[in-house]
Amino acid sequence: MKNETKQKETDNMETLIYFALFAGLFFLMMRFGCGSHVMGHGHGQHEGHQGHGGSVPPAGAGRWTPPQTEVDPVCGMTVNTDGAKSSVHNGTVYYFCSAEHRDQFEANPERYSGGKPVSEIKAMEHSHG
Repeated sequence: MKNETKQKETDNMETLIYFALFAGLFFLMMRFGCGSHVMGHGHGQHEGHQGHGGSVPPAGAGRWTPPQTEVDPVCGMTVNTDGAKSSVHNGTVYYFCSAEHRDQFEANPERYSGGKPVSEIKAMEHSHG
C-alpha cells in the first residue's frame, strides 16, 4: 500500500514537471518564436518568413484603427465611432447611433449594406417610383 501511494505521488510529480516544461516551451515560442508576430512582438524581417508574405510591416502599421466618424447605414446619421455600437458583416465594420439600429441591421444586413453606398440606399428608400 505504501509503495502504491509513493508510485502515485511520483507519477503525479512527473506529470506536473512535463506540464511545466511544455508550458515553458509554449511561452518561449509565443514570445520569441513565430508566435511573436501574433502576440505583437515582431522583430522586423526574418529570413525564414519569406513564405508568409515577405517582410513584416513596422510595429503598428498592420493594425486596423477605426475612423473618427462613420455613417450609420440605417438612418444615414454621422456617428462618432468611439461610443458607437458596431457590427461586422462580410468583413466590413458598420457603426450605429443606437442599439436598435444595430439590431435592425443585423436582422437584415443586405437591406442596408448590399454593396451600395449609404447615399444610394437612402435614395432608394425615399423614392416613390
